[in-house]
Amino acid sequence: MEVKEALWKKCLEKIEEQILPENYTTWFSPTYPRAFDEGLMTIAVPNQFYRKCLIENYRDLIETTLKSVAEKSILVDFCIESEILAQTEHINEAPEVPVTEPIESSISSVSSSLNPKYDFSNFVVGSSNQFAHAAALAVASHPAMAYNPLFLYGAVGLGKTHLLHAIGNKIRENNPDSRVRYISAESFTVDLIESIKRDKMPSFRKRYRPLDVLLVDDIQFIAGKERTQEEFFYTFNALYESHKQLVISSDRYPKDIHNMEERLRSRFESGLVADINPPDLETKVAILYKKADFHKKTIPQDVAIFIAGNIKSNIRELEGFLLRVIAYSSFTHRKLDLELTEEVLKDFTLDKNKHFTISNIIKFVAAYYGLKVSDIKSKRRTRDISIPRQIAMFLCREHTKSSLPEIGRQFGGKDHTTVIFSHKKISKLIKENKELETSIQEIINLIEKG
Repeated sequence: MEVKEALWKKCLEKIEEQILPENYTTWFSPTYPRAFDEGLMTIAVPNQFYRKCLIENYRDLIETTLKSVAEKSILVDFCIESEILAQTEHINEAPEVPVTEPIESSISSVSSSLNPKYDFSNFVVGSSNQFAHAAALAVASHPAMAYNPLFLYGAVGLGKTHLLHAIGNKIRENNPDSRVRYISAESFTVDLIESIKRDKMPSFRKRYRPLDVLLVDDIQFIAGKERTQEEFFYTFNALYESHKQLVISSDRYPKDIHNMEERLRSRFESGLVADINPPDLETKVAILYKKADFHKKTIPQDVAIFIAGNIKSNIRELEGFLLRVIAYSSFTHRKLDLELTEEVLKDFTLDKNKHFTISNIIKFVAAYYGLKVSDIKSKRRTRDISIPRQIAMFLCREHTKSSLPEIGRQFGGKDHTTVIFSHKKISKLIKENKELETSIQEIINLIEKG
């Protein structure tokens, strides 16, 4: 055990004796020492919210405890875990390896970048993600035999990254010698650029092509980057032809990724393509119970339903809201109930709904498509205006309590049957056109932010 791990372990043991068990579990269990140098210990935390709370409420306690354990003053800083993973993917470049050495040594020093907290046991399965989950589990159990490549797609914060890490962790659990690497497409691009600048492309290729499993997140990032696409194409082929497993994620279906080479899109579609949709209310409630259990907290059903009902799709936001409520309850020593939850989340949930007015929806849709409000309300029927108009009517029907005639009136005196037609048409198009579905979700997000 390194010095920093030993110090942090002793520090945690003393802190655990001084604070409530639920506070210790919530705020200290997910932490670990990242670095220790010249009297400064850097502690890795899951996200910015953890960092803020630990600085404001526990930094003095941590530094005092470290001083008693180490018998000297040690300052504490906090870094965010996800940012560390992104950096280590490309900063810690592998050293040059002599040709006479076996290939394995060229990648043995490269971190897999897998997050051990993401596994299949803590992934909540519902109707919105059960197909993707089953496919991921099959790949993890039989890499390069079940589905290769596996392409997962869905909006931000729905669990794609969780499944990628879970696949990698399961494969490593079954076969510790497997050479597995998780990397974001952005980090792959940065790694490539640095390797070109330093004239170290052979070293770059040795970091990827001998792998047994390559997990690539957010592949849409390389759209429009010709050199990166070319290198990824050759990396993909090298691994695929060697019967190695590839798992790729994106925020959209392969054909909907603009400025992506056709040869890459066709390879993404050559295996299994599985989508992840926004979770339904029941799944969101189950996720909240699972997260609460992790923090050793019991949340009432009405609290879970309230939080789930106020988050439209993003699971990260769902967890963030729960953590905020738990933190507030812990720091104020108040019972975690619906009254407290509504109080804590009033600025994050209830106010969102006030932005969904007919006039506001028309304004945001017009701005999104580069139109004037008068264009949306006009009688013009050109496609560049009629589709945005129908989207606006669809959103008014979905997100306001206005009657059909009232919606029609505010669109320049349209008949209520026009509103019905528009709602049916857009509802159908969303199921067929993932790009349109993404655009509508982006508009909703803009309206919610006001």
